[in-house]
Amino acid sequence: MSEASDAVPGVNRPNLAPLDIIRAIVLIAAIASLALWGFAMWPFPWNLVLGIGTPLIVLLVWALFLSPRPVLSLHPFVRAAVELLIYVGVTLAWWSMDQAWVGLGFAVVAVTAGLFAGRRNLQ
Repeated sequence: MSEASDAVPGVNRPNLAPLDIIRAIVLIAAIASLALWGFAMWPFPWNLVLGIGTPLIVLLVWALFLSPRPVLSLHPFVRAAVELLIYVGVTLAWWSMDQAWVGLGFAVVAVTAGLFAGRRNLQ
């Protein structure tokens, strides 16, 4: 009667940990923050370019290097450096919007989640 709870042979489903959910939320917050920064901080023609382009570039970098199945695999330390560059960019975007505490809070949550995920991947 409960076929949905039974394991299906030949289907591999990844185990979803709370850390994975936190990292997904951090990525969504980073993309939303960069879109807000682009649309709010620049005059008319540039707000469209940066409000759309900056989040797209971050999504492209994430898909190429940081996704669970990246297109280009990197050494774990280079991967961490790329992730840190994204976090620094988002933090600086919040600081340029005169929201230093929001940027600092984002940096603490993002770096902490990245550290735990990096330790998990190295084991």
